[in-house]
Amino acid sequence: MINVIGLGYIGLPTALMFAKYGVEIVGTDLNTKLVDSLSMGKLTFEEEGLEELFKDAVENGIKFTSEYQKTDTYIIAVPTPYINASKKLDPKYVISAVNQVLDVCEKGAVLIIESTISPGSIDKYVRPEIEKRGVAIGEDVHLVHAPERIIPGNMIYELEHNSRTIGADDAAIGEGVKALYSNFCKSEIVVTDIRSAEMSKVVENTYRDINIAFANELAKICRTDNMDVYEIIRIANKHPRVNILQPGPGVGGHCISVDPWFLVGDYPDLTNLILTARKINDSMPTHVLGRIRDIMREHNITDISKIGIYGLAYKENVDDTRESPTLQLLEKMDEHLAFGVKVYDPYIKERIVDHQFMNFEDFLNEIEILVIITAHDHIKNNLELVKNKLILDTKNICDFNGIYKL
Repeated sequence: MINVIGLGYIGLPTALMFAKYGVEIVGTDLNTKLVDSLSMGKLTFEEEGLEELFKDAVENGIKFTSEYQKTDTYIIAVPTPYINASKKLDPKYVISAVNQVLDVCEKGAVLIIESTISPGSIDKYVRPEIEKRGVAIGEDVHLVHAPERIIPGNMIYELEHNSRTIGADDAAIGEGVKALYSNFCKSEIVVTDIRSAEMSKVVENTYRDINIAFANELAKICRTDNMDVYEIIRIANKHPRVNILQPGPGVGGHCISVDPWFLVGDYPDLTNLILTARKINDSMPTHVLGRIRDIMREHNITDISKIGIYGLAYKENVDDTRESPTLQLLEKMDEHLAFGVKVYDPYIKERIVDHQFMNFEDFLNEIEILVIITAHDHIKNNLELVKNKLILDTKNICDFNGIYKL
């Protein structure tokens, strides 16, 4: 039996996928409301294909509880935030989970940490925590790092088709964990050491952050001289060795917007490029705010409540608002005493910010300026309804005249 610890965006799909393929699974989360919901057959977030996966897992006997289980295999998928002041990993949730596993696990149990952690975190935080309890690593318990590699909106496909990395002290243990993930992973599974596994995951997300930052900086350059950044990127990308990403209103989610800070926090004197990329991407909500100001001035609009922001989720077609550019933008507005901006997102079913609308038509009736932050299919399919608005399209999805861009 595998006890999956943490039933959020990573832990729950992982637990369900193992259960679908016949592995005995108990999912544990300290949030009793979440556990009760899952036990009653109700999912706690939306994701394409998750309903079907949930049904398969339930048919195969998956169970949910707030209690850690006595078993020989654990997958820890708890949050790993960073400390704002130092940009270093805050390991408190991982440390807590490890300690609670040690309270109940069988001798020789394998602890698989899926949570994204900074390079060296297992050496710095996890090993000392285990050793101070007199538990022998490599005998009483075995440590493995198998960083998750999935993105909201495409989780189910990527769980099965993305390659995986297994970092282990003992190659034999690593091969055993590889065999476990082979139950559902159809792609290559690489077995390596723990620190290489830790570093590779952070490097993947940092690479993407730097590429996005380049696109965002191009957008700023082109804005100052009235050039079309999208046309320039389109042409540049025709070169066989050029692949520039698209600029946007900011970087959200728990991966690209967080993981590079781990490197900055741990290697402050060596991360000049990474730090600059982070600063550029974090500056984009302020850039969007400046573009809104330009539009208001051009059209003599002084009432901030006539602005409507479309999209609270950090990416299209999901309900995940972690590190959302819209939330960052609203924070910037709040700092400048700009209150009353309207907000709408079809995927967010509960009110999480002030002046959030639940009905799209009501939202449109209240605004003059529409700021598109998230390119949900919903807005793409309803562009005819917004043609009469002043539109700041930060995602380059509108193809009619008179649109304002980044």
